[in-house]
Amino acid sequence: MTNPSESSRVFNFGAGPAVIPESVIEEAGRDILALPGIGMSVLEISHRSSTFTEMIQTAEANIRQLAGLPDDYHVLFLQGGATQQFAMVPMNLLPNGGTAEYVVTGSWAKKAAKEAESFGTVRIVASTVDEEFSRIPEPSELKLSDDAAYVHVTSNNTICGTQWRQMPDTGDRPLVVDASSDIFSRPLDLEKDNVGLLYAGAQKNLGPAGVTLVLVRDDLVQQAKSIDRMVPTMLRYSTYASSGSLHNTPPVFAIYIVGLVTKWLLTNGGLGAMATRNERKAQKVYAAIDRTEFYRGPAQLESRSLMNVTIRLPNEVLEERFVKEASAVGFVGLKGHRSVGGLRASIYNAFPEAGIDAFVDFMDEFVRVNG
Repeated sequence: MTNPSESSRVFNFGAGPAVIPESVIEEAGRDILALPGIGMSVLEISHRSSTFTEMIQTAEANIRQLAGLPDDYHVLFLQGGATQQFAMVPMNLLPNGGTAEYVVTGSWAKKAAKEAESFGTVRIVASTVDEEFSRIPEPSELKLSDDAAYVHVTSNNTICGTQWRQMPDTGDRPLVVDASSDIFSRPLDLEKDNVGLLYAGAQKNLGPAGVTLVLVRDDLVQQAKSIDRMVPTMLRYSTYASSGSLHNTPPVFAIYIVGLVTKWLLTNGGLGAMATRNERKAQKVYAAIDRTEFYRGPAQLESRSLMNVTIRLPNEVLEERFVKEASAVGFVGLKGHRSVGGLRASIYNAFPEAGIDAFVDFMDEFVRVNG
């Protein structure tokens, strides 16, 4: 890959906001000036207009189709990011005096558990913090009780590059999943996995920052109404479930993009095809790591993420050189999270396979010159 010009697109390995399908960007670009037959920008339309009603209904229909979502689940479009869900989940689902169970597999899972402590008892039923979050716990390691209001997991850990390949069995206890960084990267079966609530910030696999998707079972929405706690109107799931996410002005443009991205997913074969493609992309990068001792993958083999590939080099000087030289030829966003260092290649749904092939060639050449 040659040095990018001012007008060319680079390969964006950023962890989020992240790459969006080019066809979506092109369509949105046309609608920025004026929507066909409407005469105004998508940035200008009213959230009460029939135009936006069609947009949000289309986005919901696409999501239901992709997820195979049963009728008793609500599709909510919220604001505040996934971080706001760290508080909304226990505010709505954890009764006073109740207990919630958390599996701590990374920094965001740790923050979610800490936030929940303000609303009740939090029990950490498994954690890999002593192993620098290098793996996902085995099912046998989860010490679940019978009285928890819910069990919370983070399905993919962007910072440390680990991922649950399948959800843990929580029995009768509803599972709450933070799926922000691997939402719609593979098939879902919320009923089978007893997922009562799933939430995800849009800015990795769904669209731009600004909207948070929440899929929540109706019985949990109804149950939340009976909790003896003062919950502000804007922090109740029932507020959005009863208003179709239109209690106040929603993030119109972000929801519009979610509709386009989910249409792109359906057009490209749905979640099964996406899972196959994501597996193939990730394995190409992991193969480049494993065929030499120059690179090292901090995540343990069985826990490796298909979305965020973490990489270490022999020393920080080489890591800085790698990032600098990669950026010069159009591979950007490779610097690891500030809390752990190293490198991180985030290869979400929309990241093109051609970019993976070019990046692997760059990795091989970097070893040849610097190894």
